[in-house]
Amino acid sequence: MSFDLFQLVPAVYRLRDAQIAATMTLLTAAEQTQLTTLETTTTALTSDQQATLAELQAKSRRGPLESLLMVIGEQLAVMAEDLDQLYDDQFIETCAPWVIPYIGDLIGYQSIHGITPAVDNPRTEVAGTISLRRRKGTVLVLEQLARDVTGWGARAGEYFKLLCATQYVKHVRSHSIYTPSVRGWQARFYEDSGFSKLTRKIDVRNVAAPGLARPNLQNIGINLWSLSAYGITLGTPTAAASTNGASCYRLGTLGVDMPLFHRATSQGESIEEAATPVNVPDALSRLALCADLQRGVGSAYYGEGSSLALYVTHGGALQLLNPYQIQVANLSGTDGSWLNVPAPGVPYAALIDPELGRVALPPNAVGATPPPLTASYHYGFNGPMGSGEYERRDTFVVHDPAWIFPYPDTDSTPRYHDLQAALTFVASQLGTQGSAALEITSSVTLAASGPLNVDIPANCTLELRAQNLFRPTLLLNGELSVTGDTGSTLILNGILIAAASAMVPAGGGPVALIHVPRERSGNDNLLGTLSLIHTTLVPGWTLAPSGPTDTAIQPMQTNQPTIVTEAAGTGVIGSLSILGPINAVVTASVSLTNCILDGTDRTLSAYGATSGTRGGAPLTLIGCTVVGKVHTAVLRLVSNSIVWAVSDAASPGLVADRLQTGCVRFSFLPYKAVTPRRFECVEQALASAAPVFSTTHYGQPAYLKLWACTVNSIRRGADDGGEMGAFHFLLAPLRETDLIRRLQEYLPLSLNAGLIYNS
Repeated sequence: MSFDLFQLVPAVYRLRDAQIAATMTLLTAAEQTQLTTLETTTTALTSDQQATLAELQAKSRRGPLESLLMVIGEQLAVMAEDLDQLYDDQFIETCAPWVIPYIGDLIGYQSIHGITPAVDNPRTEVAGTISLRRRKGTVLVLEQLARDVTGWGARAGEYFKLLCATQYVKHVRSHSIYTPSVRGWQARFYEDSGFSKLTRKIDVRNVAAPGLARPNLQNIGINLWSLSAYGITLGTPTAAASTNGASCYRLGTLGVDMPLFHRATSQGESIEEAATPVNVPDALSRLALCADLQRGVGSAYYGEGSSLALYVTHGGALQLLNPYQIQVANLSGTDGSWLNVPAPGVPYAALIDPELGRVALPPNAVGATPPPLTASYHYGFNGPMGSGEYERRDTFVVHDPAWIFPYPDTDSTPRYHDLQAALTFVASQLGTQGSAALEITSSVTLAASGPLNVDIPANCTLELRAQNLFRPTLLLNGELSVTGDTGSTLILNGILIAAASAMVPAGGGPVALIHVPRERSGNDNLLGTLSLIHTTLVPGWTLAPSGPTDTAIQPMQTNQPTIVTEAAGTGVIGSLSILGPINAVVTASVSLTNCILDGTDRTLSAYGATSGTRGGAPLTLIGCTVVGKVHTAVLRLVSNSIVWAVSDAASPGLVADRLQTGCVRFSFLPYKAVTPRRFECVEQALASAAPVFSTTHYGQPAYLKLWACTVNSIRRGADDGGEMGAFHFLLAPLRETDLIRRLQEYLPLSLNAGLIYNS
């Protein structure tokens, strides 16, 4: 703008201004030196140096008139920009940030918590509201709102379409008959889900009350699938006892039955058609998978990169079985007596039972070894907690590739061949580097041949982790013993750790999965920190199938800790992890955030000292669920947590020896808990509020998930209005509140909406 103004001045004044500039010293001494250096240099100038040279040359030739007009031009440019911005502020896409609330208020937008990525940006939210207002009153808008606001699978249904009606001969409503169609399996299979097409009688109860669907003329049901499907890529199935020569496997790495899930297929940014079963994460049934496999390459659930894929090894390479090579069957039964196992000569390469997570390969020729089986599949869980194939890169400590050692070793000259050798090698490299990582690069199952020992030098950090987006399983045949010098740290990240079936705590055997002994080579063990991030230490060490069909699972060792800390001064820190019982000496410390601490039963100990009679190390619980009794010397802080334990005359479910320090706030406590001062807590009593869990058994999809019917003093009793317990970080009740608020803006007049949880 300054150039344009100056060019409008008559030439005589511009020439006179240039003459005046030539007689004046317009640069400082430092600027003049810099200009001379840049003009006389013989090397090529960088882009920054060229810009500096041009600026100094222009300043040296600029007279007083040009300088004055340049200042005036700058102010004119500010005014022009402000005028342009006034036009831009009329549109949500280009308006200034301060204008967004005013546009939102103009269209009646109501702010929400904005938990999910789809609604966490105010500009995007207001823009989306403007777009959705054009489709206001349609059921697909309600479905899109439910999906975007909650981040869960969703389907909206108009119940007046499902009401059966008395037929009038002059106006027959063939879709509203009382007698359901019995053709096909889909009608009965989806009877109690959001995809049901069976007609029902009218239900006049309040649709907003929790419960099942309540069909009525003015009711709309918002079906939600809050469980998520998490994948295992190229995992190692567990071999089971052979049945009639067939090779039997369980896909779960712990050797127990687990229902398979299918992941949700995206409907796109804008929903144009109602959701179908493939658009929500749900358990994979035998009937649905069987019908899907018959589509061949058009299968929605099976295939490379899909919800399920089976591979056999031929010639050292993985070969994907095609859908026509797989038969779905009911493979229930005890080990060695599975039903419907394939006989020799069957045309199928594998039989699978998705409801139990079992696979059977037909018998090979006499004396032939069955081909190794590899599988990619999905399992159901409530959130990204414990080990799993989800984004964990932000939690890594070591980022320098030179100090990340892969396992198995990829060096041309292998430096280690087993896990113990790898841990020893990486620890030996810490003398010259403060931190290093041993990274497991796949989701395979690793079996340790014996006890593992880790010794860390002073002020060093060793990180044993799974590569990002992988979930390996480590089966121990002895405890993992951790020692270190002053300031040393061991970090476990993204690994599922369990005991092999042969590992039992007998005689001088292991005392825990992870053991921090008191001594280190005859001296005190000075390990500083044991950190567990996105780690699973299986409660009960491992799982054992039980029952006539092996579908009920139970912990193998119900009274054994997963962590024992005997070293004074060691701090155990857990984050987003699933842990079994912990025993720690009073001179150590334990701090858990967003964790599950499972003693396998409400009557057993989940936390205490190594002696069993004294209180354990000072304890901090933030957003945790504890199953079992807790006895600690000091409760430093308990916040937004649930302690699910049974109190008896001999021992209360929660005991702190020192009551003068610490705080317990916004938490559920067992009956007659002995704690320091409390604030806004709920204590269990006869016929009083209590958490309602879907299941307390580790290994089930809804493990320690609070039902939506749990009273609000617990489900919305956290300090931010979220639920107490380990899944507080998901803020599920706040997502529900956001959805209800949004639905009120888009529901047609006189219609009511109710939320129905399908998982």
